Amino acid sequence: MDAEEDATDTGRQDPVERLSAVTLVTPDMAAAAAFYEALGFVRLYGGAQATFTSYRVGGGFLNLQSSVGDAASGPDPEAAGWGRAIFWVDDVDAMYRRAVDAGYEPSTMPADAAWGERYFHILDPSGHELSFARPLTAGDRAPGRRPGSGAGAGTDLSS
Repeated sequence: MDAEEDATDTGRQDPVERLSAVTLVTPDMAAAAAFYEALGFVRLYGGAQATFTSYRVGGGFLNLQSSVGDAASGPDPEAAGWGRAIFWVDDVDAMYRRAVDAGYEPSTMPADAAWGERYFHILDPSGHELSFARPLTAGDRAPGRRPGSGAGAGTDLSS
């Protein structure tokens, strides 16, 4: 695509309809399953002792795959800890409280971002960064309230 093309051109059919699933690799399925279930994810398959576990997320899936490799290749220590998965939730602050009440320590507090979302970040037990977010509405952008001024904006709890 060159600089003159617009990726949002509606004259073309987008061959990718939606993201169906994200699969995260974990060295500790029991800890990962406990984490996601404590946050309210509903398990469809697998569990603490499985090598593959699947959770429904809206119309898609979050999958966990054990990092234990076959006898020839062994575990892949580089597989965990990549990127970020972003989940939209109805109430960001309620999800934050749910994580804290379950004994987890999010890396940020809920905050209103300049790009128009309220969000917070947390690492799962395998080091994957998750963001729980919700688009801000017009009411969230009331006069006198600027993006980034939400409770805990810019606060890092990781130290």
